[in-house]
Amino acid sequence: MENKRYDIVIVGAGPAGLTAAIYARRAGKSVMILEKDTFGGQITHSPKVENYPGFPAISGAELAEKLMDQALALQAEVDVDAVTEVTDHGAWKRVVTERGEYLAKAVIIAAGSKHRTLGLPGEDALTGNGVSYCVLCDGAFFAGRDVAVIGGGNSALQDAVLLAETCRKVTVIQNLGFLTGEASLIENLEKRDNVSFIFDTTVAELEGTDELKALILENAKTGDKRRFPVDGIFVAIGQMPENQPFEQVCPIDERGYIMADETCEIVVSPGIFAAGDCRTKTVRQITTATGDGASAALAACKYIESIR
Repeated sequence: MENKRYDIVIVGAGPAGLTAAIYARRAGKSVMILEKDTFGGQITHSPKVENYPGFPAISGAELAEKLMDQALALQAEVDVDAVTEVTDHGAWKRVVTERGEYLAKAVIIAAGSKHRTLGLPGEDALTGNGVSYCVLCDGAFFAGRDVAVIGGGNSALQDAVLLAETCRKVTVIQNLGFLTGEASLIENLEKRDNVSFIFDTTVAELEGTDELKALILENAKTGDKRRFPVDGIFVAIGQMPENQPFEQVCPIDERGYIMADETCEIVVSPGIFAAGDCRTKTVRQITTATGDGASAALAACKYIESIR
């Protein structure tokens, strides 16, 4: 395939990438969006989004479709292809994919990050039907019901605190013999009558076809298994950024995230930007992703104008 040239190539078609495309096209820049998986990103797995301004309630798939339609209406180009490498050649950046190559004056990396899954059979089918990775997205659906949080770090304990406000019972299931989160969070949970802990235990199986019915728990020390009925689980065992293709042009921290601040600029590689969940940040929500997309696009447009 002949190298196609664009003002901006955007890697990833989640909320950050699609917002960046909208802003870049409105600024008159030619744009190619490359997405290896699902247009819309992780939000497509959320059955109901209630924390996005302007929409009291909307499905993640519908919100993703609206973002995509808006980008396409502005004539942003899209292709389903996985980016394998990005290199910096000064005025032009080279984006290598599994099926070809692109040249761009600026590149916006909005590859997102995936919630680390349990890796169990049936997990994908039950996602949104009892299995969740986002309390802010789905916690309200389990008010008055029994849930479990899988994990023992800060994210898991923060999830448990939020769920304990509305759920009948919250059980924190940790594969270690202790919790690794902050002491203040542990103390908060230990004071609550509707919160309990199960240690040295992993989830061996998920029971249910159309919706989650129970967990099969396995003791990490003895190997003993037992059935644990539950209405829903929230998996909080970490994030999985997929930033390996960008290591040549982006500094990566110890957790695998691209090191960029609110400006979204990669200081060591002018003309390359990181937006959304793939970069270092404290809050990963749809709203912060779209904010990043706007910031990155405007910064990319400014950069392009500066090199003319």
